[in-house]
Amino acid sequence: MWSSLNDWLWNERLWLPANISWAQLEDHDGLVFPHPQDTLMAVPLALALVVVRFTFERFVALPLSRWLGVRNQIRRPADPNATLEKHYLMKGREPTESQMNLLASQCGLTLRQTQCWFRRRRNQDRPCLTKKFCESSWKFVFYLCCFVCGTMVLYHESWLWTPVKCWENYPHQPLKPGLYHWYLLELSFYISLLMTLPFDTKRKDFKEQVIHHFVTIILISFSYSLNLLRIGSLVLLLHDSADYLLEASKLFNYMHWRRMCDTLFIIFSLVFFYTRLVLFPTRILYTTFFESIGNFSPFFGYYFLNILLVILQLLHVFWSWLILCMIYSFIKKGQMEKDVRSDVEELDSSDGEAAEECPQMKNGAAQRPGAAPTDGPRSRAAGRMVNWHTPAT
Repeated sequence: MWSSLNDWLWNERLWLPANISWAQLEDHDGLVFPHPQDTLMAVPLALALVVVRFTFERFVALPLSRWLGVRNQIRRPADPNATLEKHYLMKGREPTESQMNLLASQCGLTLRQTQCWFRRRRNQDRPCLTKKFCESSWKFVFYLCCFVCGTMVLYHESWLWTPVKCWENYPHQPLKPGLYHWYLLELSFYISLLMTLPFDTKRKDFKEQVIHHFVTIILISFSYSLNLLRIGSLVLLLHDSADYLLEASKLFNYMHWRRMCDTLFIIFSLVFFYTRLVLFPTRILYTTFFESIGNFSPFFGYYFLNILLVILQLLHVFWSWLILCMIYSFIKKGQMEKDVRSDVEELDSSDGEAAEECPQMKNGAAQRPGAAPTDGPRSRAAGRMVNWHTPAT
């Protein structure tokens, strides 16, 4: 049964052009060709990368974050409450107003106290700044290394500058050692990202990230097995060219180096738009859709490859929209405030609530909520700025 399933899965009519067989892609005369079973090596390598990553984050990135002054925001933990905790875990992190009223009556709390408890509880589950810094540090180092290695491997290859040459003498294209090691490293990295995705910082595009990682892993494995390494290497290099810039921008954002963060983000946006919205459709998709069938008729592998690439392009468009939203915020407010994909930490507001319920005392007298302090010229000036206006002169 397994043999018949394997024969059906690797049917030559599905994956190879007409009149081409797997036997023709066996190693011969000192020439080495890619084989599907080679991709299995990526699984233990991915596990090794996970170990390397956590070691790097623990002993390199974390001390570096402290040295650079990255500090976690102080969070007030939610008070232990079995009823609210059960609702939080079983029914949702953001109860409706009616549920909030019911929970408040069950726990003997006010509505405001219940709302405050859920805010604090949600903040407890959000990743701290040092965790984000460590994750971005690892991705920055790896993406940069992959981009440099990929550039070194492909720089002298003719198909880097002329994509139509990806199809010269296909599929009889010998495998070069440098391309093999770089390709396997990229596959291992994306498998490791999929392994650690449940433990990484959750963002609003989590589902899109899962789709992207699955499509990328399938695309790398598929292109390797069918000896489509030339076009696959162009796709990998094109993606790596922008990813390390994004991670670098995040690092400077966590360090609160606003000017450097904004500059890198603008550079990243330009590179992203050019590579994903210009080069990818005009050079990659064009050659896979039209130039690839110059020497053979379309087959199932041809359609499968292009479907995966189109899914990638749709994700490019989605992320381009998010980037445009951030650029709009940048133009409007003058600085990059946050990643629109990030789950924004809610203000505790307990201080404000305490001020309303228990007004602060100044020299034994209670101040009215919203009243400006009266000590010093800075406070008097701040008082004149209440309601966003200054007194007429």
